[in-house]
Order: sequence, then C-alpha cells, then structure tokens
Amino acid sequence: MLHVNNDEIPADFWRSLNYFNLYRLALVSFILFIAIAFQAERLFGTSKGQLFLLTGWVYAVVVALSFIPMRMRWFKFSWQLAWQVGSDIVALTVLSHASGGIQSSVGLLLMVSMAVAGIISRGKITLFFASLASIAALLEHAFAVLYDDAPVTQYVQVGLLCVSYFAVAGLAHKLAQYALDNQKLAQRRGRDLIGMAEANRLVMRDMQDGVLVVDEHDRIVQMNPSAARLLYNTEAADSMLSESFPLLYQQYAQWKHNTINARVTLQLDGGLQARLRFVGVERDAAQGAVIFLEDMQHAQAEAQQIKLAALGRLTANLAHEVRNPLSAISYATELLQEESGNTRQVRLLQLIRDNTQRINRIVEDVMQLNRRDRAQLETFDLAVFLPVFVDEFNQAERVGSGVLQLHAETCSMVTFDRGHFRQVLWNLCRNALHYGRQLPGSLTLTTGQDRGRVMLDVLDDGSGISVAHQSRLFEPFFTTAEQGTGLGLYIARELCEANGAWLEYHDRLSEPGACFRITFGERRLGKRPVNEHG
Repeated sequence: MLHVNNDEIPADFWRSLNYFNLYRLALVSFILFIAIAFQAERLFGTSKGQLFLLTGWVYAVVVALSFIPMRMRWFKFSWQLAWQVGSDIVALTVLSHASGGIQSSVGLLLMVSMAVAGIISRGKITLFFASLASIAALLEHAFAVLYDDAPVTQYVQVGLLCVSYFAVAGLAHKLAQYALDNQKLAQRRGRDLIGMAEANRLVMRDMQDGVLVVDEHDRIVQMNPSAARLLYNTEAADSMLSESFPLLYQQYAQWKHNTINARVTLQLDGGLQARLRFVGVERDAAQGAVIFLEDMQHAQAEAQQIKLAALGRLTANLAHEVRNPLSAISYATELLQEESGNTRQVRLLQLIRDNTQRINRIVEDVMQLNRRDRAQLETFDLAVFLPVFVDEFNQAERVGSGVLQLHAETCSMVTFDRGHFRQVLWNLCRNALHYGRQLPGSLTLTTGQDRGRVMLDVLDDGSGISVAHQSRLFEPFFTTAEQGTGLGLYIARELCEANGAWLEYHDRLSEPGACFRITFGERRLGKRPVNEHG
C-alpha cells in the first residue's frame, strides 16, 4: 500500500474530511432507508428503480470504504478529498437521472459537496469540482433529451443549477480563505502573546521591586521573587489576597474605594518598609490590579552605599593627611600631660586626647568598609571557636567572672572569614556588655539551628532598644551613645552580608534585654527564621 507523509497537513483538515464523510454516510443511509422502507417512485419520482437502488448501494459501499485510507493516511489529503467529491458527483448525478433528471431536485445535494470542498480544500481546485459537477449535470440532461424524451426547455433549469454550483463553490472558497487568514492572524497573535508573557515573566523575575497581580476577585494571579522576599511568602500564588496578606489587602481595599492615594507606605515584618503603588488593569480596577512594592530599605541602602563609597574614597585619600595631624596632636598632648599642671589644664588635655582617639576610630571604621569584600572564607566549628573568643574577650575587656556565658551546641559548622567574624562578635559583645547590668549571666552567647542553618544569638539583660530606634538601628552614624561613632552595627551587618550571613535584631519579649542574631548561610526566599525570643 502506498504511504504518503501527511504530517504537514493540519489535524483539523483531516477532522473536517472525516465529518464530511460521516455526512455522506448519513445521506446515503437516509436515501436507501427511504427507498427500501417506502415507495421510492412516489418519494423521489423514480423512473428507474433498479438503477436507483443499485447506485445507492454502490455509493454506500464507496462511502464506507473511504474511511479506511482516511484513517490510515494512505494517500495525500488532496487525493482523498478529490475522490470523495468525485464519487459524490458521479453517484448523485446517476441518482438524479434515475429519479427523472432535473425535476427530481436530487442534483441540489451536490451543493453541499461543493460547499464542503470549498471550505476544506481552500484552493482553486474548488472551481474544478464545480466544473465537473456542471459537466455531469449537462451530460445527464443531454442523455435524457436524446434517449428519454426529456424537454429541451429544461436546459435553462440545468444551467441555473450549474451557476449555483459555481456560486456556492466560489463563496465557500472565499469564506475559507477569510477563515484561513483569521486563523493565521490568531496564531501570529498567539505567538506574540506567548512572547510577551515570557518577556513579562523575565522582567518580573529580575525586577528589584515586588510585583503582585490580582484578578477581579482579589485572587493573587502572579507574584515575582522580590515580592516573595519582601512578604516572606513563596506559596501565595493562586490564593486570596485577604488570606495571605491581610495588611496589604486593607490598603488595596481602601485604594479600590478611593479612600487612599495610589502610593502609600506599608510596614512589613522585620522592620522593613515598602512603598505601595496600585495600578488598575482598567480605570476602575474591574478586571484586577497590579500592586508594586518598592523596597524602601533597598533604596535607602543604595543611597547609603553611594554616600559611604564617596566617604570611603575621601577617607582613603585623606587618611594620611588626617592621621598625621592627629598623631602630632596626640603626642603633644601626652607630653603636656607629663608636665605638672593644675586640674583644669589636665582635664582639658584629657579632653583633647579623647577626641583625637575618637576621630581616629571613625577614620578606621570607615576605612574598614572598603575592605569588607575581601573575605577569606573558611569553615570552622563554633563550638571550638567561641570558647577561645570568650577567654580573649574577658581578658581584653576585663569582664568579671560569669558575666559572659556560653551555650554552644557541638558540631556547629559555619563558613566565615575568621577576622571578620571576630570583629563582628567583638562589637556585639562590647555593646551588650555596655548596655547590660554586668551581673553573672548578663551576657550570653547561644548557638542553635533552624531549617538547617546555624544561628548565633548575642543576648543581654539591658533595657532593650525602643521601637522608634529599631528601624534605624543598622543605619550608619546612628548612635544613642555620646562617645559612639554609629558605625559599629552597620559594619557588623555589612561584614555578615559579605560572608553570606545576615544580622538581625530581635526583642526578648519574655525577658528584659536585647537579642542580636547572626544566621549563617545565604538568605533564601520564604518564611523568616523562627524567633525564639519574640
């Protein structure tokens, strides 16, 4: 059997041909049923009953056999269409002749075949089928005039029937071309929409701002990673906005009712702030809205980075010029202090020396910002590192016995630059010692794990940090101490981030004091680590 590659033919073409053949089968079955169950002569005006029945049965067999090559794809699509339409022309023409010619109106059934051929073929071959049908109708009537004494005047009716064949075929061809053009346009628009959707997905994924798309029922349709990071929820897609983010939903509902502006600020967990911007899909947000969340911390951090980078470059350039005068002033002050003087002079000299040291510490702290990216990572065990650090800190800071206590789990492996970690931990412990009561157990170092990440808490029993100051706690140059530089916590956080960790402040709700937590490992999207202290 001849097999032809029909993969290039769309599936809907074969489906249409199959439906056409089913119609032909139903038509011939109906004709045979009427001819057998009733008197065909009275229904169809049959003058040649035997020829009518024989042609009907042959036509039915041909239609039934046409399913086989169509299902098996044995021949080309155009050949099978031509075979079906050609068999219709022959069979219906013979049935029309057996029924008395043009007056039986059986030839009108060929219009359906012409229409289907025009729709399925979608080419000029439709006119060829109309020509064949017209030739067959003319030959049938000519045969009837010559041998059956048919009226010559009926040529006019035959001619009108032929014109109808061409009209139906041409109209079906035009409609098919119009449908094909619309289909190509729809496919092109579909590809464009897919491309635009992919571009939107990539843009949303790489945007620094959070983006949430909600539909008209306030259901979250889409959410980018930045929004998941800000809201600490990666599983909110396809959920109700009111259930996943109640605070955000309140702002959104007020915006929908025109009670607030399109730009508001939302306070998030962990001291974060996000500036909200609502954009309706339509003017009245009837089809949903797009919610933008601008990370205020990110914007502030960028501004601070620019300021500190400029300050770092300035400090690096002027460090030599600044330190030389400071060294001279400090040395001269020490010489003057060695000389005997009155109490007022000694106090002023000590004031000069303290301020020169404070200026020198500021210069050193700012210069360390330029070295924060030079981390030499190594893996070590906190259970081994922390006892050595506690001994060094107690000796250097002259801490009383039992004030600093250590609760470290075994095998707490972390990856960090040892020098950076020592500086961060020293800074946190010095602050805790300064603000604590300096009693036994006032300062505690505790290690633990959460979701596979190692955590280190630095706890004190001081008065804690007020809510008003918590949002500015890690800002550079922010301090509540008279002699502080305001760079300690900021540098500690920068060094943690440079080593793939993060530093956060937590209130101790059950006990007085503060808790600074270092969580080791890259920050991931999702829920925040569990806070054991509130």
